[in-house]
Amino acid sequence: MSITIYHNTACGTSRKTLEAIRATGVEPQVIDYVKIPPSRAALKDMIAKAGISVRQAMRNKGDLYVELGLADASLSDEALLDAMMAHPILIERPFVVSDKGVRLCRPSELVQEIL
Repeated sequence: MSITIYHNTACGTSRKTLEAIRATGVEPQVIDYVKIPPSRAALKDMIAKAGISVRQAMRNKGDLYVELGLADASLSDEALLDAMMAHPILIERPFVVSDKGVRLCRPSELVQEIL
């Protein structure tokens, strides 16, 4: 089985998700998405396949979210994607892509659905 995790080592949920994947005996491709973000097209595809909205895929904690005024409900999906492309730390984590689907694994237990 092929598994990719868009990971942030500073995130406890991301670390727990990675541990759960490894517990199955599979070594996933680990992508530090802050250093190597997905392309805009790949991010849009992951969001669609996970069945969530662009806003749900955006991390809303931290000063940057507030500083950029991203809580404004009138912002379009394209504007939110622009912000995530400019500042990858705004992408919620961890996204996991497997042969069985894509999930934003918050909580980390959601990864079980695609293992």
